[in-house]
Amino acid sequence: MCIAIPGKVKAIVNENTATVDMGGVRRDVNMDLLGGASEALLGKYVLVHVGYAISEISEEEGEETMRLLKLMAGLDDGELGFEETLPENRETD
Repeated sequence: MCIAIPGKVKAIVNENTATVDMGGVRRDVNMDLLGGASEALLGKYVLVHVGYAISEISEEEGEETMRLLKLMAGLDDGELGFEETLPENRETD
């Protein structure tokens, strides 16, 4: 079974690549399967599988899917999420 992760397009890197935020983790993603990276995709949600955006989805579907993935991982609202566990976001003594 394969899984695709929803993410929001944050920046265009070049004609083939965009930076996508997936639950606080940003990665450069190949956009060729969606016709390439264009300014029109900024702020849109996509499904990412093995480094490729495979389809565009609605904001509602993207947010709900990420919420469900976090819930399955035990990262509901009362617990630490991906963003809070990154070294640069941890509190130090």
